[in-house]
Amino acid sequence: MTGAADTPTARMRKALHRARVGVRKAGVDYFRGDGSDWIALAALLFSVPAIAAATVAQPAWCAPSALVLPIVAGGLLLRPASLLALYAAAATALIVESAILGPYTDGADRVTPGTILVVAAVGFFGLLIAQFRSRVGVPWRRGGTMLFDLRERIRVQSKLPQLPRGWHREMALRPAGGQSFSGDFVVAARTNGGRTLEVVLTDVSGKGMDAASRALLLSGAFGGLLGSLPPHAFLPAANGYLLRQDWDEGFATSVHLVLDLDSGDYELLSAGHLPALQLSAGTGRWEEMAAEGPLLGVYDGAQFDPIKGTLRPGDVLMLFTDGLVETAERDLTEGMDRLTGEADRYVASGFHGAAWHLIEAVAKDVNDDRALLLICRD
Repeated sequence: MTGAADTPTARMRKALHRARVGVRKAGVDYFRGDGSDWIALAALLFSVPAIAAATVAQPAWCAPSALVLPIVAGGLLLRPASLLALYAAAATALIVESAILGPYTDGADRVTPGTILVVAAVGFFGLLIAQFRSRVGVPWRRGGTMLFDLRERIRVQSKLPQLPRGWHREMALRPAGGQSFSGDFVVAARTNGGRTLEVVLTDVSGKGMDAASRALLLSGAFGGLLGSLPPHAFLPAANGYLLRQDWDEGFATSVHLVLDLDSGDYELLSAGHLPALQLSAGTGRWEEMAAEGPLLGVYDGAQFDPIKGTLRPGDVLMLFTDGLVETAERDLTEGMDRLTGEADRYVASGFHGAAWHLIEAVAKDVNDDRALLLICRD
């Protein structure tokens, strides 16, 4: 058995496997920013004399300022120490070009003082960017992927669980200014053996990117609390967590829905949030469901009193944030009237796909985070 394992073919397979693993590991490390940048440095160092040769041969087509191209690429790809080596090569190329082409007073297509200033300025800003990335510890190769991963985590955390037959749920979220990150978020879970749906809609103070980092932290914390505590203990625990952060602008509004999926009975607990709206299929009217409670993160020992209701067949419950109904041009009452007026259009056809369209109709161009949650009993 040992002899068979030591055959030339077996050794070749092992060597190929080790090489394959090494190349894969190097690629992953480079993508994450943990690997060496010598490959990029070598390629850029090779491009500098190539550009200089092209400039000497055809200065009308390849101007001396073309050296900014590898410098810009180096600012994105290289570490500060490697970037200095690239700058030294670019400076040498400029000196060589100037010596061969002659002084700039001889005519166009020479190395002028303006060319030197442009190349130096681009190099200076590239070095600043590289040093900033080095301090943050997130190179550009990983930075975009990290932001994409954060956005996807927020989206997954805001995903509503599947509901049993006879129930429909949907949620639409629109950040301010068309950004990918929002200060509004939703966490939800099926608890009590799947018989209860708990949903928390939160609006963090601020909007867009300013509130996104706090929203990401709170959504993870609230997701861990939801289902781990009795429903009436959730908002007090969330309030205590927010107080412990000691943020300068640390308050938030939140509404907590606890819905029995068997009977349709629910409790609504609010922390300074807007009232929910319930459509009664029997009367065709919308009713405000306003629970009492202070903002999260304002003071310790806050009490949150629930309000109870029931979703009967055909009823709809809407939860939303203030960006959907309140703007500088209209007050809260007018905004809620407009929202219910647009929602009435879906009573006959059903509310499937209505959340996104309601935001489009009511608050399409509002410069604020907007979130809308619909719970319907068929």
